[in-house]
Amino acid sequence: MARRFGKIAIVASDTPEAQQAAASLVARYGTHPPEEADVIVALGGDGLMLQTLHRFMGTGKPIYGMNRGSVGFLMNEFHENDLVDRLEHAERSVVHPLLMIAHDATGKPHQARAINEVSMLRQTYQAAKLRVSVDGQVRLEELTADGLLVATPAGSTAYNLSANGPILPLNAPLLALTPISAFRPRRWRGALLPDHARVRVDVLEADKRPVSAVADHTEFRSVTRVDIAMDRSVDLVMLHDPGHSLDERILREQFGY
Repeated sequence: MARRFGKIAIVASDTPEAQQAAASLVARYGTHPPEEADVIVALGGDGLMLQTLHRFMGTGKPIYGMNRGSVGFLMNEFHENDLVDRLEHAERSVVHPLLMIAHDATGKPHQARAINEVSMLRQTYQAAKLRVSVDGQVRLEELTADGLLVATPAGSTAYNLSANGPILPLNAPLLALTPISAFRPRRWRGALLPDHARVRVDVLEADKRPVSAVADHTEFRSVTRVDIAMDRSVDLVMLHDPGHSLDERILREQFGY
């Protein structure tokens, strides 16, 4: 019987734990150049998983992560045994990134994609002042806060959750719009948006209150406007062991374990 994945590539973060794990797996199963492989096995934490997903974005190449980092929310448990069998039986989770287009003071656009969230953050001691529009309609004339973020379901348990945003099931057709330490309006706690919504955030008093825009780990500083929408033209494929899918992990997170 033909194997599901003929060529396996093993990549790892720079930590000693990840490097040791990679050496053991390569000795046992071999490895191929990532560009030639049918599947990528990523050893590290969630940061490495995000880097690997970004690196192979647009290729459709599946990523199977094993935790050799700290949190490892997106990762499977690490075991040296039965890697080929685990890959054969792994379940697919497909997510789409957010496309962020940030405009600087000259009006020049800068583009980046985010798997977890797009966030806008104050750059100085001054709180940011932001105007929020959804699908061309102003929904919040002025938000005074440390910032604002738009999170995907996959990213809803990351920065979004730390900012008291909602946890979204992976298959929910939603985005979380969450303020970061909102000052005015004080009672606004954010909104749930359909995942086809197009969000525009204008920076008010941009010279006095500079704001940066961040898509996962890509940052543009002193922006004046940011447009955010889900990019359905890009599929990101993660593989998880049966019973440990991203859906299941998000559900468990809602019950505190």
